[in-house]
Amino acid sequence: MRIWLNKHFGFSKGEFNGLLLLIFIIIILKAIPIIYEKVQTVEKDSPDLLAKIHKLEITDQQDFHYNRDRIESSGGSRKAKLFNFDPNSLGVEGWQSLGLSVKQAQAIVNYTNKGGKFYKAEDLQKMYTISPKMYRKLFPFVNIENQASHYPKKDFGFEKKEYVKKPPTIIDINTADSAQLDEIKGVGGTFANRILKYRERLGGFHKKEQLMEVYGLDSVRYAEIKNQISVSPVALKILNINTAQFNDLKGNPYLSYKQINAIIQYRKQHGNYSGPADLKKVLILNQELIDKITPYISF
Repeated sequence: MRIWLNKHFGFSKGEFNGLLLLIFIIIILKAIPIIYEKVQTVEKDSPDLLAKIHKLEITDQQDFHYNRDRIESSGGSRKAKLFNFDPNSLGVEGWQSLGLSVKQAQAIVNYTNKGGKFYKAEDLQKMYTISPKMYRKLFPFVNIENQASHYPKKDFGFEKKEYVKKPPTIIDINTADSAQLDEIKGVGGTFANRILKYRERLGGFHKKEQLMEVYGLDSVRYAEIKNQISVSPVALKILNINTAQFNDLKGNPYLSYKQINAIIQYRKQHGNYSGPADLKKVLILNQELIDKITPYISF
């Protein structure tokens, strides 16, 4: 190994010996904790000691409530005298006669004076000053007036109000803004904005059914809202078909670019249109389309 180290790293004999010593020291330091854990003696608790501690804990727990009833008793020990009593009206002296200390009795009286109420004998268990042992002793002698009712019944007199069903609000789709359209049940903010944009392109609605031309508003949704809307006879945006140019007609949602060019070219070749019947002469216009654009054009 020394020859290999000397060949690759240039280790001298002294440096090689020093490296071996360093490795030996590291091994010793690593081994000391392991050896210490093996040889050290762990003192274990005596089984008798553990048994005594466990017995002491049980004894303390059993005597806790008993000792509580004896703490802070004034004037020495008083012999308990059991009698029928109502805990809601019993005074400090009465509780002392039952075997409670002054402070224990005073705590219960303070509870009743501040509005606390015992509705049944079992309610004595919620008083921390009464131990389970004391509770079992007192339980047969508890006599609460009107105990059958347990808890007082409060008579809540609700005034009966007659609610008049309000008639549904009718929204004019030609004059309503987005907030008013949003009030229509089944419309919502998204459709309200779409209706406004379509109304602007169209130039106003002339009948309710045109709402079904709004993107996403199908016949089912229209059936839900048709009784909540109205169409006022506002002035529609009218274009003169004989003077309108391409840019004037391209905003109309009913006409395609190809149909607009056909209308203009026919007018240039054959002169002005005299009425809706002349539009039938344009081959790519059918009667259904002519009926749709007629309310928005003039001749």
